Amino acid sequence: MVNFRLDGKIALVTGASYGIGYAIASALARAGATIAFNVRSEENLQKGLDAYKADGINAHGYICDVTDEDGVNRMVAQIEKEVGVIDILVNNAGIIKRIPMHEMSLEEFREVIDIDLNGPFIVSKAVIPGMLKKGRGKIINICSMMSELGRETVSAYAAAKGGLKMLTKNICSEYGQYNIQCNGIGPGYIETPQTAPLRERQADGSRHPFDAFIVAKTPAARWGRTEDLEGPAVFLASEASDFVNGHILYVDGGILAYIGKQP
Repeated sequence: MVNFRLDGKIALVTGASYGIGYAIASALARAGATIAFNVRSEENLQKGLDAYKADGINAHGYICDVTDEDGVNRMVAQIEKEVGVIDILVNNAGIIKRIPMHEMSLEEFREVIDIDLNGPFIVSKAVIPGMLKKGRGKIINICSMMSELGRETVSAYAAAKGGLKMLTKNICSEYGQYNIQCNGIGPGYIETPQTAPLRERQADGSRHPFDAFIVAKTPAARWGRTEDLEGPAVFLASEASDFVNGHILYVDGGILAYIGKQP
């Protein structure tokens, strides 16, 4: 019988105090996992803990910047001491800066690369030794459609997410023999508080131009919802995916398969 349960498993989901990370962590918890998450501020830590508590989830929160290797190592050691050795890692923490490439500073470019690509490397590197000792592990990297496509103003983000796709494949290549599976989830355009302004109706009742563009480009004819990511995350975290490795699962309503409607 296929086993999608995560009872007894410990999952670290980075940047999971709200949004996609929170939805994935909550889904893992409902499947039986114990949740640890990190944020960069005391304010977001408390907001996250309060949200999990309101949903009946006893999550363990930590303040840690994923770009700080020493800090990440300390956090992982603390989780191992207080909760247990990590079985599941979801590299969710990330940022995007929408700036035309010729106007983007090197500092801004490096910040996106540091959080979106170097961060997953640092956290994965920290948890893999524990997985090797356990003889199993699941790493899920939150990639993007920008792992495959370019778009104006997101040069740093696309470079980072393209790199994260290849880091996913290489972790698979290097550690698959040790029963460690590393896969990615590539969300499409998802309804979150951050994208809400792009979905607001105009004064005349028409769709926001970007909203209309996304719906027209999506065979499902809608934006994704955070719950659309929950099943794929549980699958990739569970024994059901033990022979799935180095794969990027795009949860995009079909955008990457579709050339678009004729004007």
